[in-house]
Amino acid sequence: MARRNLLAASRGVALGLSLSLLALAPALAQDAPTRDTVIASVNGSDITLGELLLAYSGLPQQYRQLPADVLLPSLIDQMVQQQLLAEQVTDVPARVEMALSNERREMLSYEAVQGLLADAVTDESLQAAYDKAFEGVTPGNEYSAAHILVATKDEADAVIARLNAGEAFADVAKEVSLDTGSGANGGELGWFAPDMMVEPFANGVVALGEEGKFDVVSEPVESQFGFHVIEVHEQRPQSLPKIDEIRADLENTVRQDKLMEILTDLEAKGTVTRTDLSTYDPTALLNLDLLNQE
Repeated sequence: MARRNLLAASRGVALGLSLSLLALAPALAQDAPTRDTVIASVNGSDITLGELLLAYSGLPQQYRQLPADVLLPSLIDQMVQQQLLAEQVTDVPARVEMALSNERREMLSYEAVQGLLADAVTDESLQAAYDKAFEGVTPGNEYSAAHILVATKDEADAVIARLNAGEAFADVAKEVSLDTGSGANGGELGWFAPDMMVEPFANGVVALGEEGKFDVVSEPVESQFGFHVIEVHEQRPQSLPKIDEIRADLENTVRQDKLMEILTDLEAKGTVTRTDLSTYDPTALLNLDLLNQE
């Protein structure tokens, strides 16, 4: 658990809250604590406040909400007990050394990424990512439309007959549409892009728009939901999203692209060899019993 706590803490868990919490502990109230403050010693091995903070920050949220005077003694006891038990291992198994090596590698690589990408996101890099994402993209149309959904073609034909006889689309939609969400609103769907709808329905809407049939009742359109009677009101060109609307996605793209660029450069400059795993039996490579091999 202690190693997992260290790993979790290395991933950016703020320590300010921990410090303020620990300041309440009577045992540490005499002096201003530092990360090197010794909070316990086991057979000459010190456990520091920094180590305690890392253990604390890796706890599940429900435990971190416990009062400091309840949580801290228990956490210190746990770390003391872990140290006592750890000292009983005089010959560290290879699998433990490997696990520690993996975690050290992972933690250090994370620290490296934070530093290397600290300045990756700029207005210029975001604009470049935006331009690349939408290069050559021609926005299609979006549509304002209404529909009435029924179960069978006969019911759809009956709806069309009522509309052609002069009944209001909204009134019929409220009465018979199986799409109760839009039905309560007179069948209105608002503005939408075709790819937001199931394909048969979208194709029917696009066809009406291309033919210039606005506020004209369609023939029945069948989808997996039933039969739609559609009325398209308007169409207009879609606008591309603004940078701020997709900023989080663009930032992720910028960081990922920069990281791949850095990794490619580091590998090109370094000496890296990879074993041809095809020479091994794949099942042997995933044999966990090898970890306990003498």
